[in-house]
Amino acid sequence: MSQTRTRKSDARQRIVETAERLFYAEGVRTVGIDRIIAEAGVAKMTLYNHFTSKDDLILAVLEFREEKFDAMFETWMGRHLEAGMDRLEAFFAALKEWFKSPGFRGCMFINTCAELADAEHAASKFSADHKKRFHVMLTQIITQERGEKVAEAVAPAVALLVEGAIVSAVMQQSIESAEVARDAAIRLIATQPTR
Repeated sequence: MSQTRTRKSDARQRIVETAERLFYAEGVRTVGIDRIIAEAGVAKMTLYNHFTSKDDLILAVLEFREEKFDAMFETWMGRHLEAGMDRLEAFFAALKEWFKSPGFRGCMFINTCAELADAEHAASKFSADHKKRFHVMLTQIITQERGEKVAEAVAPAVALLVEGAIVSAVMQQSIESAEVARDAAIRLIATQPTR
């Protein structure tokens, strides 16, 4: 790869990482392009060589965030699985770990949808698709623990418990909602006939 191309891709990554940090901390509407440019240490033309608009940048940030979040969540779950938890317990333990992480401000995908207030915006659509993928992962975890029939019956409700826990964790500045959601999910799953 040429040195020029490497610098361009490094600049793009720096823009995305800077925007992700600022958007998550302060919101996609609040943070302007000039601030991102200044904090990323790039020229305005460099940003516009990579992104045609702020909307394009928002979408790129969400794609980056999904990859980063998924890897982080998988690492957390892995630690809890190695400690002997089953997959469902490890999921909720990872959720609690996320809530405890420095700078936690809830779900960037929920926050972005709420801020944009436009279901047709590309970033809103990506956020909705992210939630579908996240819920598929949760359904797979329940399926592995209790079978497909149980997962089909309870996964939508467990997903709502998780989403509610995320919002509550932000609003109450507390990690307890992860435990409440875990306990409610376990009770709900226990009411279902197995396999």
